[in-house]
Amino acid sequence: MRKSAITPNVISEAHSVTICSAQQLNQQTAAFFRKGIEGSTNTRIAYSADIKKVQAWLRQQGIDDLPISPATLATYLSDQASEHKWSTIIRGLAAIRKWHRLHKHPDPSADETVRLVLEGIKRSIGTEPTQAPAFDIQEYKEQIRPIPPTPTGMRDRALLLVGFAGAFRRSELVALDIEGVQFTRHGAILSFQGSKTNQYGRTEQKAIFYSPDPDTCPVRSLQDYINVLERSSGPLFVRIRKGEQVTTDRLSDKQVARAVKMYLGEAYSAHSLRASFVTIAKLNGADDSQIMQQTKHRTRTMIDRYTRVQQIVKHNAAMKLGL
Repeated sequence: MRKSAITPNVISEAHSVTICSAQQLNQQTAAFFRKGIEGSTNTRIAYSADIKKVQAWLRQQGIDDLPISPATLATYLSDQASEHKWSTIIRGLAAIRKWHRLHKHPDPSADETVRLVLEGIKRSIGTEPTQAPAFDIQEYKEQIRPIPPTPTGMRDRALLLVGFAGAFRRSELVALDIEGVQFTRHGAILSFQGSKTNQYGRTEQKAIFYSPDPDTCPVRSLQDYINVLERSSGPLFVRIRKGEQVTTDRLSDKQVARAVKMYLGEAYSAHSLRASFVTIAKLNGADDSQIMQQTKHRTRTMIDRYTRVQQIVKHNAAMKLGL
């Protein structure tokens, strides 16, 4: 039986394939490593902005670019403390740490000087985050009723009602798609991905229900608005140009914040929709597990924080002193 010869060309080609496969695997590993260290899309956007800010500050100090030394980092953090809250400072520091890890430089924040400066900043400005104010439900309904039935008005009414009834973050609201809305006999199921607490793309769902008052019913307002869009897929909440021209451009989260202030008042923020859901539901007797089903919170800590101020006023023995 004649044996087939293995030519040098075949060996060379096999060797090349092995090298190519190894290179591809190394590239894939590096890509996974980078994605793991960078985090979610929203985190990358926020960290990118923070890195640009520190790079601009370094140039003002006559320093070309990162990496940053511990002494310079301590000075930068001190400068930031004169203008920003603790949460902003810590987020910026996290971005600096990630940049150094990604570029294989020592972490400057591990230095004792930086740690002591951070402790001094914490003691000076405090760490308590500013709470988004919660509105009164009657006040809220009174502000919703006069919204005109124009395309813009119908969009904003649906935005405010769905945002409140669904306890949505503004980033989740603007990420909703029409095909993610399923109307049922009781209301609607809204499916979405990529929330703040779900960074791996798992589909989550929230339910909203019909209310007796058509002017403040989140489900009816959503149905009316979708009818205006005249399509069955794509972004749900979109930009509307002058002359009430409906586009297919997804609304930005900043526009959600503007809508809240326009209709509910300057005192409120987009997060007030979510904070108000927790506060009002809690004070009306909803238990924490029911609230967490909608908000997707993993712990009760944030629920307690949202409802603390209202409980101090409405559940206080000082009201029963007979003065």
